[in-house]
This record gives sequence, structure tokens and C-alpha cells, in this order.
Amino acid sequence: MKISYKPLWKLLIDKDLKNKDLIVKAKLSSSTLYKLKHNENVTTDVLLRICEALDCDFSDIMCCEKESE
Repeated sequence: MKISYKPLWKLLIDKDLKNKDLIVKAKLSSSTLYKLKHNENVTTDVLLRICEALDCDFSDIMCCEKESE
């Protein structure tokens, strides 16, 4: 299984926010945004800041997906 941040990108669209808005609101670096876009690992602190900035829970910004073999 792997983590996917697809729900985060859908939430941004639903809230009419751009990536730049997320960077500012959650105080993210561009390298952290890159990691999120490529479903790479980020710290729980980053996930908490995103949830606080978007007023949501972890399950609203990430999900588990089966890895293809």
C-alpha cells in the first residue's frame, strides 16, 4: 500500500484554491509541495499544518492505494 494525496488536490479544487494558496496558508516550502505532488513521504507536522489551514482531517487530504505489481 502507498499513500496518495489525490484527495488533497480535489479538496483544493472544491475550495477554489491554488497550489500557491496552499503554500501560503500551510506555510509549506516548494520542495514539500513537490513531495506531495509526487506522493512522497512528508512529516506529520506538514499534514497537521495542511489540515489546520484547510479546516479538515487527515482523511480529507490523503488515502491509501494498492501498489501495482
